[in-house]
Amino acid sequence: MKVTIAGAGIGGLTLALMLHERGVEVDLYEAVSEIRPLGVGINLLPHASQQLCRLGLKEALAERAIETSTLAYFNKFGQEIWREARGRAAGYEHPQFSIHRGELQLCLLAKVKERLGPQRVHEGHAFTGFEQSADRVAARFTRRADGRTVEVLSDVLVGADGIHSAVRRVLYPQGDQPRFSGRMLWRAVTEAAPYMDGRSMFMAGHQDQKFVAYPISEPLRREGRARINWIAELRVPQGELPGTDWNRVVDKSVFAAPFQSWRWDWIDIPALIDGAEAIYEFPLVDRDPLPRWTFGRVTLLGDAAHPMYPIGSNGSAQAILDARYLCDCLADDPDTPYALREYEAERLPRTTGIVLRNRMNGPEQVMQLAEARAPQGFRHIEDVIPRDTLEAISLRYKRLAGFDKDSLKARG
Repeated sequence: MKVTIAGAGIGGLTLALMLHERGVEVDLYEAVSEIRPLGVGINLLPHASQQLCRLGLKEALAERAIETSTLAYFNKFGQEIWREARGRAAGYEHPQFSIHRGELQLCLLAKVKERLGPQRVHEGHAFTGFEQSADRVAARFTRRADGRTVEVLSDVLVGADGIHSAVRRVLYPQGDQPRFSGRMLWRAVTEAAPYMDGRSMFMAGHQDQKFVAYPISEPLRREGRARINWIAELRVPQGELPGTDWNRVVDKSVFAAPFQSWRWDWIDIPALIDGAEAIYEFPLVDRDPLPRWTFGRVTLLGDAAHPMYPIGSNGSAQAILDARYLCDCLADDPDTPYALREYEAERLPRTTGIVLRNRMNGPEQVMQLAEARAPQGFRHIEDVIPRDTLEAISLRYKRLAGFDKDSLKARG
């Protein structure tokens, strides 16, 4: 069997490693001319890190990433709403890791080139279309270096090319626009003194004004410093989706004023904003869930299939789980179109549920509840939200996303 993957992001690279391990021939085609460590921080929940550890990446991750110990939610006054242990600190077999997205991508890319060979990664090839027959699919790419069209024959084509997926656009040329939440994100990284235990993630505020932060560098932590990834979020007055420049560098003056008083005894948020290396602006968007991902020998994976709000730390994790299930289906079933339908039948409903739950704030619902019930703050959170309600919100989302302990034990 031969598989063509359009897109060499986290999902595509992970799928390539998994398929290679099962003896499947794989080629990756990436639109950019050179893969560079772009982006900011991401979280790998235990069900995702489990899969990467199975690929032999545990040591590489442990050297680079923070092993997250705690997740804490606060209101806009810095009063604690809910705190829980994460990863191995919570009794999971596998850690929760926080890492720079580009660093993880380059780590995966290096492993792909080492195990599959560098000739299997084709950078500077932009997907333009495909044709398929009963037993083959021919994918077309435009080579950026000279504009020539390259046709690639294989048994399967996987679109793993992100939220702006060219493969998805061919499958759904009409009526599939990004859905704007009315909120903007500003993301950056700041080197600073560590907060809490140096391995904690926190969220403060509510859906219309929120600040999220977590450290992402284990080498710096060992030196007594922290590389802190942070996201500021605000509702904006205009209701229409901003233009296509979704990753532009902006000045802090665009958004920082509402956070000016967010200084508490354990964190100084204005100082984090002031110390940023560069600040990138993104609209908070997803897309409506699709009725199907698979068309014959062509399917979608990761953000190409189910772009979701970055709530609950699930985007990259779900792409990695897509890769595991798709790999197993293809390697175990000689009927390729049927294997792709099996993959879709398992993954589409689950990821649809996460997309929709993230629109309702997912586990961050606890912050919204605190804002609705106690907008002026509280003395004791139990007077506002009972502890069993907080526990239920957390567990419900873990079950939906597939990283509650029982689900992980069953998966093995």
